[in-house]
Amino acid sequence: MFEQYLDISDEVKFAIENNQPVVALESTIISHGMPYPKNVETALKVEQIIRDLGAIPATIAILDGRLKVGLSHDEIEMLGKAGDVVKASRRDIPFIIAKGLNGATTVASTMILADLAGIRVFATGGVGGVHRGAETSFDISADLIELAQTNVVVICAGAKSILDIGLTLEYLETHGVAVVGYQTDELPAFYTSKSGYPVDYRVDNPRELALAIKAKWALNLQGGLLVANPIPKEFEMDSNVIDEAIQEAIRQQTALGIKGKESTPFLLAKVKELTGGDSLDSNIQLVYNNAKVGAQLAIELSKLK
Repeated sequence: MFEQYLDISDEVKFAIENNQPVVALESTIISHGMPYPKNVETALKVEQIIRDLGAIPATIAILDGRLKVGLSHDEIEMLGKAGDVVKASRRDIPFIIAKGLNGATTVASTMILADLAGIRVFATGGVGGVHRGAETSFDISADLIELAQTNVVVICAGAKSILDIGLTLEYLETHGVAVVGYQTDELPAFYTSKSGYPVDYRVDNPRELALAIKAKWALNLQGGLLVANPIPKEFEMDSNVIDEAIQEAIRQQTALGIKGKESTPFLLAKVKELTGGDSLDSNIQLVYNNAKVGAQLAIELSKLK
């Protein structure tokens, strides 16, 4: 039934049908995460990194009400330039389809569309989580709920450091989502490799990770897996600098009354401004690093099939 809404590019469709490794990529980072033209340059570089390692990239979005898995360069360029693209999570998908709108997919909606297409590995920057002050605001990202129910592995640089990382981990534990450190015992905090919180399990190579994923789904243990891959040391930020910027960004967010799905784009943009653009550079490098691990994992999973 869902096929009537879904367009998979010829390249991605061929790869899926022939058990070739495919890595899903989100589009919110293009439309809402970075300024033009850096957003388009980054998206195309991420795709090239995945290709160079032997896998097929599948950037995902909603264009004119159609669910798109595998975008052309022109479509990525359009998303990067357009100013009226909806930030699309699970709840938004039916209405974007019905109204024929353009939507940039978040972690949650990218997982949904990847799952529909049969793609099991997704590389992104950082995931959403439990926001600071959630004990009164109840602001919890739909990304966490999606991880609990959708069979897609998410490679990221940990939870965004604008969040309450401790509560985010508690939420994931409650919903049975394993948090795996890739070559690390500690959960990275997006811009930095350290958060002070341990991961559930550590894996040191993509083969070991692929074996655990195969066992999980073979046992019909529904839901995804969060793989935390630290930002490379040479690109991580000073924790004191980033913490001060985040605290100031949160103060400004509260003063302006910004809530809901506008919170994360506002906070990331404000942190970028307060750090003189250094946080954007770090963001780009961690996305590249996650794309590499995503490609390596997709290749190992394809071998196990």
